[in-house]
Amino acid sequence: MTLGQDAGRRVVHLTLRGRVQGVGYRAWCAYEARGRGLSGWVRNRRSGAVEAVLAGPADAVDAMVEACRAGPLGARVDDLLLHEAAETALAAGGGAGFAVLETL
Repeated sequence: MTLGQDAGRRVVHLTLRGRVQGVGYRAWCAYEARGRGLSGWVRNRRSGAVEAVLAGPADAVDAMVEACRAGPLGARVDDLLLHEAAETALAAGGGAGFAVLETL
């Protein structure tokens, strides 16, 4: 499946690197994801990266991935690594909705 396709449910795992910590990226991501009706989670990594799992209608996930390439004001995304994921990737978030998790 490529970006832009509108076919069913999509689950993706993102790793973002750059200036993505200390700029409100997690709170921004949760707000944007909830506004798009997505479920999943976001957390900081001790490596300095931000990690997220996004799930929902393919078009909404695709739009959120594109938004994540820029992030909130003050962020700089140098690298966005995307992998298709299984529904089991949502388990870390504890269920329905979108969660901000502790740093791992």
